[in-house]
Amino acid sequence: MMAMLLCLASCASKQNSPIQNKKEEKMKLTNKQKASALLESIENGSQEPAGYINPNKYIQHNLDVADGLQGFGAVLSNPPTGGFKATVLRSFQDGDYTFSHTKYDFFGPKSGFDIFRFEDDKIVEHWDNLTPITPPNPSNRTQFDGATEITDRDKTAANKNVVEGFITNVLLNGEMDKVTSYINPTKYLQHNSSVADGLDGFGAAMKQMAENGLVMEYHKLHRVLGEGNFVLSVSEGKFGKGDHVAYYDLFRLEEGLIVEHWDVIQTIPAKGDWKNTNGKF
Repeated sequence: MMAMLLCLASCASKQNSPIQNKKEEKMKLTNKQKASALLESIENGSQEPAGYINPNKYIQHNLDVADGLQGFGAVLSNPPTGGFKATVLRSFQDGDYTFSHTKYDFFGPKSGFDIFRFEDDKIVEHWDNLTPITPPNPSNRTQFDGATEITDRDKTAANKNVVEGFITNVLLNGEMDKVTSYINPTKYLQHNSSVADGLDGFGAAMKQMAENGLVMEYHKLHRVLGEGNFVLSVSEGKFGKGDHVAYYDLFRLEEGLIVEHWDVIQTIPAKGDWKNTNGKF
């Protein structure tokens, strides 16, 4: 781990060396493979993935981390006892973007989604959302289990449209009568920590929140990314007692309807506490 930390900046600055370029060409890694390798290098100490980052342009949207490669390296240079852990469970690619679902121990056990943007095969921008790992939900599902196989790549655009319609019409505009136009009511598997399977589980959770004066509001949809039967949406809103949050929702679809859902909800810190000026979204 320490060798990797010391090499983060220097290895990345040598990214254009003939030896490394030949090595990457030989391996023929996809961008999502590079993203997964970078995430898992925080645990395994591999030095090579640092070279997948453009050292002259790394825009950071994790507001707890300073901008650039130096900010990334500064966080990793102070690991907790036992070090960091990261296991990528699901990895996807949509054009110049990759998105991953990862099980972390990063200053505590966490579930996370990471988005990377690539230019010329190098990572130039990063967004993420993290939340603590919780016990199984009322349907005994965890934040991580469930389907992983990517299918229906020819339906990527159509599936993204379904998710965009669901977020826009149901969650932003409150058109609850349209929910079954987007979700399969008999096959909806839920991985949210507090919600049971099916539309009944979702309805019960919303009722309980309302009875306790809590909210779940979606105010703006920022991004929709997909590969085949998996689609990730990134939204902004309020949650719980009105905290300003980012919603990352991962959906799996079958035959044009949502059948499975994972999410990470993270509170956005006050602007005065940001360690970079790039914003959450």
